[in-house]
Amino acid sequence: MDFIFMLTRQDQTVEDCLEVFEEIRPLGLGHVGFKDVGVDRATLKALNRAIRDSGAVSYMEVVSESPEAALNSARTAAEIGVERLLGGTDVAGVMRLLNGKAGAGGLGYYPFPGKPVGHPTKLGGTPELVEAQCRRFLELGCAGVDLLAYRATEADPLDLVRAARAGLDGRGRLICAGSVDSGQRIRALKEAGCDAFTIGSAAFDGSFSPRKGTLRGRLRDILAAC
Repeated sequence: MDFIFMLTRQDQTVEDCLEVFEEIRPLGLGHVGFKDVGVDRATLKALNRAIRDSGAVSYMEVVSESPEAALNSARTAAEIGVERLLGGTDVAGVMRLLNGKAGAGGLGYYPFPGKPVGHPTKLGGTPELVEAQCRRFLELGCAGVDLLAYRATEADPLDLVRAARAGLDGRGRLICAGSVDSGQRIRALKEAGCDAFTIGSAAFDGSFSPRKGTLRGRLRDILAAC
C-alpha cells in the first residue's frame, strides 16, 4: 500500500512547503502532494517541480468548495504539471476540462465519492451511495477515487472503504485521505482494500508517533507501518 505524504496541515498547504520538502527529501518518498490552498500558484508550481525532480509522483488535492473554484484548481493542476488530481465533486466538469486541456495527458483524476461538506471536510453518504458513485466515476474516465473514510459522519469508515473497493471492481485505485493518524488505521485500511493513503496534519502535529521529535522520525514510522 502506498503512502502519500501531504505537505499540508489543517487542510492547507504549509507556507514553508518548499523548505519542508528539502528537509524530508533524503527519505526518498515515492508519493508527495499538497492542497490547492495555503500558498500562491508560483509556490505550487515550484513545489510540484521539486517533487517530480526528486522522482516522486506529485499529487494535488482540491478543497475548494464551489464548482467554479474546483474547476479553476483542476486547470491549475494541469497547467503546472501535477500527475494526480484528488478531490472535488464536479466529476463530469473536471473530466471535460482535463480531456480538452493541452498538456493534461497522463493526469489521473480521483474525485471524492459520498457527500463531502465543509472545510475541514466531513463526509456524508452511505456505503450504497459510495459504491454506485465509484462505478459511475470509472464510466466517466476517472483513474479511481479519493475517499475521506475517517471523516465519515453517516457510516462506518471501513464499510465505506469496502463499498468503494466493490464499486471500483479492480479497475481503479482507491486512495483514502483524512484523519489517518495511527498504524492501526493504516492496517485497517489495507485489510479493507485501500491502495494508498494520505497523511499530512498527523505527521506535522505529532498525532502519529507522538513521542518522536522530528518530522523525519514520524515519516519513517509511517513508512514502516505500511
